[in-house]
Amino acid sequence: MHFIDLFEFALYMVGMLGVGYYFLRKNKTTEDYYVGGRKMGSFHVGLSVVATDVGGGFSIGLGGLGFVMGISGSWMLFTGLIGAWVSAVVLIPRVAKMPGFRNLYTFPQIFEHFYSPKVALTAGIISGIGYIGFTSSQILAGAKLASATFVNLDMTTALMIMGVIVVVYTSLGGIKAVIYTDTIQWLILMLGLTFIGIPLGYSSIGGYDAIVSTVSGDMLSLSNIKWQTLVNWGFTIIPIWFVGMTLYQRIYACGDEKTAKKAWFIAGLFEWPVMAFMGVMLGLFARVAAEQGMFFYLGFETAEGLDPEKGLPMLLRTILPPGLLGLMMAAYFSAIMSTADSCLMAASGNAVTDIIEKFFNIKGDQKKVLRISQIMTFVLGAFALLLATTMKNVLELMLYSYAFMVSGLFIPVLGAFFWKKASSIGAFWAMIGGGSTTLILILLNKRLPFGLDPNIFGISVSLILFVSLTLLFPFKRISRNIKNSVD
Repeated sequence: MHFIDLFEFALYMVGMLGVGYYFLRKNKTTEDYYVGGRKMGSFHVGLSVVATDVGGGFSIGLGGLGFVMGISGSWMLFTGLIGAWVSAVVLIPRVAKMPGFRNLYTFPQIFEHFYSPKVALTAGIISGIGYIGFTSSQILAGAKLASATFVNLDMTTALMIMGVIVVVYTSLGGIKAVIYTDTIQWLILMLGLTFIGIPLGYSSIGGYDAIVSTVSGDMLSLSNIKWQTLVNWGFTIIPIWFVGMTLYQRIYACGDEKTAKKAWFIAGLFEWPVMAFMGVMLGLFARVAAEQGMFFYLGFETAEGLDPEKGLPMLLRTILPPGLLGLMMAAYFSAIMSTADSCLMAASGNAVTDIIEKFFNIKGDQKKVLRISQIMTFVLGAFALLLATTMKNVLELMLYSYAFMVSGLFIPVLGAFFWKKASSIGAFWAMIGGGSTTLILILLNKRLPFGLDPNIFGISVSLILFVSLTLLFPFKRISRNIKNSVD
């Protein structure tokens, strides 16, 4: 890699650390740290939402889908569009009308309002574990990108570099640093893809005629996908818009219903079709380049034996001249870091607000809680980095993290907002049963009926437990005032 590319990339990383340090000096309370003072605008939040939801899954995982499936891989982010718009219409108005809305910090606090502290604690643990896993997937995505781009950089060193940068600036700056860097990072990515990645990739492989003559027609069809895959993506991704801690933090950061809904509509449009087709097209270009022998100098005569998730960074390293490669790498790292930092903030919020504050009763001392929050963010980030060293597939780890949270939390949150008879005992065992079912099926690694995802069976178990236990053990829900429980 040319010196100018290394300089551009290093300058970008230093800039992200600078943002974290700037907001370290600005944050005075946990409200600043976790919900940005509840004064964030719809444009910044909207870009932050889509940056968080797509992130490494777009830059590495979605490129891998384009490499294997072609443009049909874009349907993965169509589920993001559905999830964003449905939650904007159905969920956000109900959250914004809750008593004490402006005192909320986390998603599990909603369970404490509707159910009980025990249910809220369980939800906090499930959410925290899920987001640590998702943070790990993004760190792994960055390491894959770096190791495939920098010739002499091994995976372990790449993991350390990526992990340290993300953990440090997130720990320092909190949600404000996350949202503002997300805006910067997403704009960098959009400009990089629009004016560098896509046009140079398209011309380097020989244009449309070369694509048609190199890959099968299925790769250029939107129907090159099994119905099971669509169902699996739908059940895994759409519900996350109802249970994602990163999303609730941004609803609270908006401060009102109108701003939050506008941000969600912006995010949905960027997910599909904009980012979806950009991602799979670049993955498709990488497949064509591999079949043409463009990666022979890297040890691959064709696409056979090549990790699909490394095809795209190999393409960029091959076709981009000095100066542009550094900019493009900064753009891709932007997408990855924008998800990693958000997920790390979510896990930290769960740990501090939903667990530590409950056990140690430290709510009144804002400076102490702020310091504990920063330390906990750093500790959880270090653990996520350690977890990333044990995983190999970015998209697999990302979807498993989604599935773990969705299968346990989706049914109880629907019950909280849409079923007045829903009980705490039903919610508690639905979370335990749903999450456990999904994890057990994943660990067993057995083929399931019709090739369906374990998450579908986990949600089904959660639904059965929730409804049956609520009917067997009904009692009046708490519906306490959030202000009283937070203050």
